[in-house]
Amino acid sequence: MIAPIPIVSPAIGSGFVPVVGYITPVAPRQPGVTPSTFGVAGLITNNSSRGFVVGTDLYLAHSRYEVESGYARGSLDYNIYGEGYINGSLGLKLPLEQTGQAYFIKALRRIPWDIYVGGRFFTGSSFLTLKPTSGNLPPIPPDVGLHTDLRSLGAEAYRDTRPNHFYPVKGSLLDFTVDVFAQPLGSKYSFQSYKFTFNKYISLPKKQVLAYNLFYCATGGSPPFYAECIYGTNNELRGYTAGRYIDRHMIATQFEDRLELPWRFGIVVFAGVGAVTPGTTAFRSDQFLPAGGTGIRFMLSKAYHVNLRTDFAWGKDNFTWAVGVGEAF
Repeated sequence: MIAPIPIVSPAIGSGFVPVVGYITPVAPRQPGVTPSTFGVAGLITNNSSRGFVVGTDLYLAHSRYEVESGYARGSLDYNIYGEGYINGSLGLKLPLEQTGQAYFIKALRRIPWDIYVGGRFFTGSSFLTLKPTSGNLPPIPPDVGLHTDLRSLGAEAYRDTRPNHFYPVKGSLLDFTVDVFAQPLGSKYSFQSYKFTFNKYISLPKKQVLAYNLFYCATGGSPPFYAECIYGTNNELRGYTAGRYIDRHMIATQFEDRLELPWRFGIVVFAGVGAVTPGTTAFRSDQFLPAGGTGIRFMLSKAYHVNLRTDFAWGKDNFTWAVGVGEAF
């Protein structure tokens, strides 16, 4: 699959993301094996953000093992608004440039009841600088102007009953990860990151699928701001600028109705709500962040039903438009 994807992001500007992907079972002659994915993507935007990522997700030995790995390198120009709901609502921007690289790998083993368990490793380094600006600003992060190394060991367990990972029409995904960053591992900061995901898919008449997503994120210890829970990333939720709402804890839930149309096209409508909190208090109903929108799909691969998607979403503060490969969740 080849897809030059346009991008119009309130966070990193306008440009395009060239994507090249290859999907095949390993070994290719074995029927019924979960397909593996190989991909390369780039990033070029008008605010000088540049980068690339290479990665693979391998299912080996009749899907008894999964090995996922990726390497990314680049420079991102973006804004942050300070931690918490109140700072995000004020809209005071702090323009930053972050350059760096990162490597990630995980290796999992399938055990009974379709459960995969195993370990994870992450290492990365970055340099954060403050871009020229004036006026009122949110608090400046303490690691601006410093080189930062992050390194972690972690674990993951998930149960996946989806017959097709790229366009699920039934089944569910239950996933839990924990990553421990520690100074003895070579990390500048010591903290913990926990993430929980639950997705459920129900087939409806006339080539229609109802999809549900629940996501929870929590961090402990002393993380840098970009390792906390960032609202609006990983499609949690669409309609929000990534970096506007950041905090120690985050929850998001959403529904999406997917309808297949003739000539490889499709359409979706979605709605959701979420929140961020420092964790010292419960999630407050007056600080919930709702979102909704609609999207168009075009099938890039008939064999695996991989869609090119474009989503138009509205959040509490603004409107976003995004294009990507594969479903939002």
